[in-house]
Amino acid sequence: MSEPRVTAVVLNYDGRHLLEIALPSLAAQRYRDFRTVVVDNGSTDDSRAWLAETWPTVEVVALAVNIGVTPALNVCVEAARGELVALLNNDIELDPGYLGELVAALDAHPRAGVAAAKLIDFHDRRRLDGAGDVFHWAGYAARRGQGELDRGQYDEARAIFGACGGAALYRRAAFAEVGLFDEQFEANLEDVDWSFRAQLAGHGSFYVPSAIAYHMGGATLGARLEGRTLYLNWRNALWTIAKNYPAGALVRHAPELIALQLKGLAKSLRDRQLGIWLAVWRDALRGLPSILRKRRAVQRSRRLGLRELERLVGDR
Repeated sequence: MSEPRVTAVVLNYDGRHLLEIALPSLAAQRYRDFRTVVVDNGSTDDSRAWLAETWPTVEVVALAVNIGVTPALNVCVEAARGELVALLNNDIELDPGYLGELVAALDAHPRAGVAAAKLIDFHDRRRLDGAGDVFHWAGYAARRGQGELDRGQYDEARAIFGACGGAALYRRAAFAEVGLFDEQFEANLEDVDWSFRAQLAGHGSFYVPSAIAYHMGGATLGARLEGRTLYLNWRNALWTIAKNYPAGALVRHAPELIALQLKGLAKSLRDRQLGIWLAVWRDALRGLPSILRKRRAVQRSRRLGLRELERLVGDR
């Protein structure tokens, strides 16, 4: 028998209570040509026993220990077979048409390497959790419309900078060319960095508002210290810039880049977080030799011209 066209992979860590929502919504998809895999990232709750008892047909990749978010996402990609891989956090509930709409979008847009869903706040379904990712030349990423009331303002299907890696459908061929998520990032912005690399290599992203997922937001990772999240966001943004910006973009947008870093410094002073800001720059510089080696490979494989990139970055 041929492989299903799609592998839907759910990343789980101590999330049995989340899987009780996510897996039934995945099983209820109208599109049926898929297999389901759960990558369990060293859970210490009863997730694995519950999966074996309640979902015996679901394949489980059981990691002995928690290896971190980005390495676990790569295990998810490597567990996939078939043409397409849906990467799903465990803190989501999928609309029944979710998967079929994303598959149809990739069929209609063969240059797209990933299709992004419309994310709705699970707890307040009047509000958006994100309508695709955007990136600004100053060096920061954001989800379009996050927190806004959903009035249909993001209901146009369109090319977009990137997709949230917790609820998106990827072509496996794009991973083969672009590479996996960068494990040096540990967590946070690894999907933004991948989207940037994919865009440079000619694999665009497409936003599909008819593919709807309800996102709990942060539940997959569990409780995290605010300082650690801030550290990862700041450090990984610097690495995203260093790795992916063409030389011309670095020169042209240097004033915006410097201004944002000065704002970050001012914020760290105001909020008594100077230690975090200093640690970000210390560790970003320590990791820079490896990032620059990766930069050379990224820029060598770049197919997207600077003019096209200028239209894409910062576009809302």
